Amino acid sequence: MTAGGKPPATTLLLIGCGKMGSALLKGWLERGAARHVVVVEPSVGADAFAGARLVERHKRPEEIPLEFTPDVVVFAVKPQVMDGAVSPYKRFVGRSLFLSIAAGKTLRYFARLLDDDAAVVRAMPNTPAAVGRGITVATANPRVTPTQRRLADTLLSAVGEVGWVDDEALIDAVTAVSGSGPAYVFLLIECMAKAGVAAGLPPDLATRLARATVAGSGELARLSHEPASKLREAVTSPGGTTRAALDVLMATDGLEPLMIKAVAAAARRSRELAD
Repeated sequence: MTAGGKPPATTLLLIGCGKMGSALLKGWLERGAARHVVVVEPSVGADAFAGARLVERHKRPEEIPLEFTPDVVVFAVKPQVMDGAVSPYKRFVGRSLFLSIAAGKTLRYFARLLDDDAAVVRAMPNTPAAVGRGITVATANPRVTPTQRRLADTLLSAVGEVGWVDDEALIDAVTAVSGSGPAYVFLLIECMAKAGVAAGLPPDLATRLARATVAGSGELARLSHEPASKLREAVTSPGGTTRAALDVLMATDGLEPLMIKAVAAAARRSRELAD
């Protein structure tokens, strides 16, 4: 740590600068977590950082200066193209930490493509990272040193909360709950708005009510020390309107069993991506 209590700035190699890669890069720059970032992105993903003082952009790995050795190589490309994205960076094994945010790509997968000696952290962030309110769960292979783990934690903390698990198999469930979870919340907003329209509200007002209600409730849950069940009960008067709605949502065929099925499907797909 530096004298001011901040972790030292880091040299980074970011492979892929799509939505999640851009969110991470934005967080690193704002939090002072990087002193130099080399970005490899063939499309327009990195255009938003044109002119950024600490960012060096390239379209192909062959353009990276030979003398450059990053502290961390971050893989932020889609799982479907990861096979072709990893091999050009094998030369950094033993010198850099590898950090992947790709769903379904296991520590064993990276050991196979890189080397058994590669220090790898596998992480699953989510899209609220784009506004600094994400949550990431990570796991590390035995080659990762305590210093490297703290470094990965610092980088991931730049866009939200971070948790760690020792059992890599839990990452599939993490992917299903928090990695895919924002889509479930956005669907809830859609459904609430459509239900409002069906009840007679103008579409614009129904959408505004749904968005603000979900956003405000999420913030209340974040700031409260009460469990969600207590917060729910505080809104629910016996025999009232909320109770009438919850009798539908909490029925035996209601939201809970549906969410369990949805999360199980996402976790299953995460395991399939590993195969």
